[in-house]
Amino acid sequence: MDANQALTELLAGRMEPGVYQWRTPPVPSAIGDTSWVERAAEAGWRGFHLDGRRARDSASFLWLCAEVFELPEGPAADWDALGDSLADLSWTPVKHGYMVLYESWAELADADQPAFRAVLDMFARVVKAWRDTPTPMTVLMSSVGVEVAGVPRLA
Repeated sequence: MDANQALTELLAGRMEPGVYQWRTPPVPSAIGDTSWVERAAEAGWRGFHLDGRRARDSASFLWLCAEVFELPEGPAADWDALGDSLADLSWTPVKHGYMVLYESWAELADADQPAFRAVLDMFARVVKAWRDTPTPMTVLMSSVGVEVAGVPRLA
């Protein structure tokens, strides 16, 4: 299954929500392509785009999330607080679900491995919290030729 078909299957509810590697084909200038947000919105999902080029440590990742998820209380103090906020999202209701695309995650993985592992653990907890609700969350770790150990591939 290719990346576009996998996204279609997720948005249609035919695949279980989770944290996945989403292997997109290498395309010049593909980073920052947010056309998937429109596809998600058309299917009743809210899309969030995390540009990992802006997060090379814990503090910058927490600030990035405050901005992208429009956290009403501002940046979370720590991973638990961020996870609690993302397990709520009452300020941004949605019809079918939440989809997060985390691009350039290798920036954080290379610069601060413990922070990157904390991000993966936090996303896994949040996805689990949303899993059995009418509005699940899926996190896509965009990758081209780079693997995230322990994260299943979607496409």
